[in-house]
Amino acid sequence: MKVFLTGGSGYIGRATITALIRHGHAVEALARSERSAHAVRALGAVPVIGGLDDLGVLNAASARAEAVVHLAQADSGEADLAAADAMQDGIGTGTYVHTGGTWVYGDTDGVADETAPWNPPALVAWRRPVEEAVLQRAARGGRPVVVRPGLLYGGENRLIDMFFTAPGKRAGAIPYIGDGANHWALVHVDDIAELYVAALKAKAGSVYVGVGGVNPTAKDVALAISRSAGIDGKTESISLAQAREQMGPVADAFALDQQFTPSRARTELGWTPGHTDPLAVLARG
Repeated sequence: MKVFLTGGSGYIGRATITALIRHGHAVEALARSERSAHAVRALGAVPVIGGLDDLGVLNAASARAEAVVHLAQADSGEADLAAADAMQDGIGTGTYVHTGGTWVYGDTDGVADETAPWNPPALVAWRRPVEEAVLQRAARGGRPVVVRPGLLYGGENRLIDMFFTAPGKRAGAIPYIGDGANHWALVHVDDIAELYVAALKAKAGSVYVGVGGVNPTAKDVALAISRSAGIDGKTESISLAQAREQMGPVADAFALDQQFTPSRARTELGWTPGHTDPLAVLARG
């Protein structure tokens, strides 16, 4: 299958291109710079020069493809929806896979699935109208699918590294918010890449949470990171107010208590996460 992908040079994108090609798909990937183009070319994809605001480029590339995977993060909900519309117009009845995230559910009060009510922190509240518009295309003959990844780990650990590992190394202790008893719905980057591949065969209007099914506490994650960071297992509690000051709005997302099951994707797509011990992976760094 010929797949057009946005965000190909990013953290999830590189893993997803690799997975798509391993499964025999041909990939064109959006690249807004020569550096990005070189990165996706090195992975085996054909670069398409442009950005998410180049709607004509998105539409034309989607029209050449049999499926689209939208991974790139737009600057706003309006920009994301405009890009999604351009790509859905281009792909027509082909599969369009849109990226959301589990943070939109807020606290889950135990183990939840895709049917949990939305209660998003302000950081991701813009996602609802975008995803609703994307999924409405199913009623008009489109084939939209939404994947909502949990908090990613493995490889670069981009968010975890930026907000926990790097500042923790500087301070001599890895932070966690409050008592650290809140759970994180983690997923390994290689597993989420496999879910995007599997989602190409999903039914129109499907929604999947992309999680590993293992939901450790934030404090346990901090302890694992401290071991890999070489700071002798040292951690420290910071208040939510301190976290907001240090991290900005994403602090409210990291403070969420989330537990999810990947059972829907396992049942409908045959996707089974291969990484089931995130703390061990994080402790190795």
